[in-house]
Amino acid sequence: MASESALPSVRSIKLSNCLKSRDHKVRKVETAVDLAALAAWMDSVGQGSGAIEDAVLLAGGTQNILLKFSRAGRTYVLRRPPPHLRANSNETMRREARVLAALAGTDVPHPGLIAACPDETVLGAAFYLMAPVDGFNAASGLPPLHASSEAARRRMGLSMVEAIAALGALDYRAVGLEGFGKPDNFLSRQVARWKGQLDSYAEFDGWTGPGEIPGVDRVAAWLDAHCPARFQPGILHGDYHLGNVMFRHDSPELAAIVDWELSTIGDPLIDLGWLVATWPETDDPAVEDVAVRPWKGFPSADELVEHYRARTTRDLSAVDWYAVLACYKLGIILEGTHARACAGRAPKATGDLLHAKTIGLFQRALRRIG
Repeated sequence: MASESALPSVRSIKLSNCLKSRDHKVRKVETAVDLAALAAWMDSVGQGSGAIEDAVLLAGGTQNILLKFSRAGRTYVLRRPPPHLRANSNETMRREARVLAALAGTDVPHPGLIAACPDETVLGAAFYLMAPVDGFNAASGLPPLHASSEAARRRMGLSMVEAIAALGALDYRAVGLEGFGKPDNFLSRQVARWKGQLDSYAEFDGWTGPGEIPGVDRVAAWLDAHCPARFQPGILHGDYHLGNVMFRHDSPELAAIVDWELSTIGDPLIDLGWLVATWPETDDPAVEDVAVRPWKGFPSADELVEHYRARTTRDLSAVDWYAVLACYKLGIILEGTHARACAGRAPKATGDLLHAKTIGLFQRALRRIG
């Protein structure tokens, strides 16, 4: 039997486990991003010198890698596609970097772009460096300042509207985004584009089909019949909701709009419609309808629209159309996971959950069109 002195102490076991955990995290970082290659590239573009320190992978989304680190006393966040690239992953990174560069010096809250690398050979994919955002995502929990004040939560909602109003007001040509999108016939292309996406799910064996989605054909027909005849082109984020913004810790103001991968040139009212379509319909929403708690105090969807109206020259008479389009588009996107789950290519529980959300979105659309 080993003597007591030969046995590892509780402290040494904890230290050993801590070192193992740290080693695992280091290996995980090194697998995600080649730090030596990153440092060499940073040398070439004049971004600090010496070792990359305190590298840590950040949570937030599953589609892209976010790595926070410091070098020569400055903190950076690297954003790149996941290890298994999709067909458009690199182009998406290049577009994100381009739009962030265009937003520099504007009133739109956004992460500051530091440097971009369109070259895929440096890290195996295009990537860019941005300044860290000093803020929090509301879905991850509200700090005491925000959780304790209905007035603060109201201001949070209004600040979201002001951010997209400022974005839509920018002259996209003046900030260097000519050719960033195809605004011609932008609105009239939407329904056919997403109907085609829905039809493509037929390739998944076992998919329950569009028949389970309430009013799918009726909503599409209504959108086609009521499509606005004209619009004023501008920059849109493309996926604007509470999960894609960060708020300041010291006030209810917006710190930054994040995740610009769907940004383009089109009709900025798409962002307003998306916000309305993903906003709770009551002031006491069910837990499954909103991740932010407490909710009381946040403005209603109608108040968001009126706040936007006071800050734009755009015609908001067809705002219901934009909200219904958002329900249609988002519902079809979520149904894709359900279709894959039916074919055994995604977890069934996730597929069932998102299918229920699709149904809810189409029911919301039907309520709007009457």
